[in-house]
Amino acid sequence: MANGSKEIGRVGQRRYGGVIYEEFLHELRGKKGVEVYREMSENDDVIGAILFAIEMLVRQCDWNIEPGGDTAKDKEAAEFVESCMDDMSETWIDTISEILSFLTYGWSYHEIVYKRRMGNTKDKRTKSKYSDGLIGWQKLPIRAQETLYQWEYDDEDNLLGMTQQPPPDFGTYTIPVEKALLFRTKSRKNNPEGRSVLRNAYRSWYFKRRIQEIEGIGIERDLAGLPVIYGPEGLDLWDDSIDSNVKARTGLENMVRQIRRDEREGIVLPFGYKLELLSSGGSRQFDTNAIINRYDTRIAMTVLADFIFLGHSETGSWALSSDKTELFAVAIGAFLDIICETFNSQGIPSLIDINGDHFKGITEYPRMTHGDIEDADITKVAQFIKDMTGIGVLVPDDGLEDYIRQVGHLPDRTSDTRTTDERRRQQQEQNQPPEPETAAGSEENEDFEDEVPEEKRKAAKRRLGREAETWDYG
Repeated sequence: MANGSKEIGRVGQRRYGGVIYEEFLHELRGKKGVEVYREMSENDDVIGAILFAIEMLVRQCDWNIEPGGDTAKDKEAAEFVESCMDDMSETWIDTISEILSFLTYGWSYHEIVYKRRMGNTKDKRTKSKYSDGLIGWQKLPIRAQETLYQWEYDDEDNLLGMTQQPPPDFGTYTIPVEKALLFRTKSRKNNPEGRSVLRNAYRSWYFKRRIQEIEGIGIERDLAGLPVIYGPEGLDLWDDSIDSNVKARTGLENMVRQIRRDEREGIVLPFGYKLELLSSGGSRQFDTNAIINRYDTRIAMTVLADFIFLGHSETGSWALSSDKTELFAVAIGAFLDIICETFNSQGIPSLIDINGDHFKGITEYPRMTHGDIEDADITKVAQFIKDMTGIGVLVPDDGLEDYIRQVGHLPDRTSDTRTTDERRRQQQEQNQPPEPETAAGSEENEDFEDEVPEEKRKAAKRRLGREAETWDYG
């Protein structure tokens, strides 16, 4: 039992010399994989649209810091962390944009750079909006995926840090994990490189790219024809024993390869040579457009973003679009949870602890949370609240009003709301036109009719075009 608490086994991670070999495709391993994913994200229209949609949705998301308890110190710690987010040399939105690269590459490594908050100084290591002397975040810069040299581990498979060789000097730098934030999509075998969200789309992207290249070449050849050069009669260009033949044949081969239909087209041949353009034998047997569309759909399906094709064809409905976009929003919300959990486990505790005893006595570390990706359907929310308040499950209070104002994008409550409403009511009453003293149906009017003689009343009704006989005053 003495060794019962000692770790015996190992994770089984395929790692040699600090390099991860979990990916079974060589072209997606290490720096080669980084370059492939970069080409996919920056050179493919569908993948670019998906990543753009994700980033735009995340950019408009709210990020909040919740206290770890109800004490004044807990609230002070939460306000401090929130102020650090707004006090970096790089904006919080730009930092989130860099962090989102972990979706493309599977991981993102950011060094934590601290500063002493000493007010508006000239030194960037102390320049801050605040002058409380506390230590905050100066910036959270990315350590680019393509600069990775190797991962540092101890004998018990614990990650110690990342070693990189970045340009322009390509020196070696090791950033310890205690001074960094590691974001990854998943942690299979505790792999620091995670798994790119584009991994399952690679096969479809590969064939799509090849078909597009073949399609472009085929279209050009169908329009321009296949160039063929005939040599003069009696000349054997393939006889390599003659030195001039090799040079002539090489020049002619380069000539036919470089023929293009543009404003500079033209060719000059010696006497006896002949150039022809062979036309295509017929139409192609495959609809490349349908094949490419099929691969585009599969690429979008791998990240639950195939809703972007709704409306591009004759099929699809509003209900289907709503269901698919809701599922896509749920997936993005899971990635936002990963970002928050990384800050809550790696970033915020280190930030609080580095300030020594200033935040001593807090109940728990503050926690980062995120808002909703998409706005709630205000019609459904209103109907739900109406039903719940109608049966007494919900009781309207200030918290419920604040929530309604938030989801409805209404202005925040002010401290003199009730006074303003009372004043507005009085103004509305003053602006109402005065009620006539002889209004029809009033008691004063009834008393007045009793005092008017019968003959005058009949005469008045004749002038108004009414028949006196139809009225009974018995």
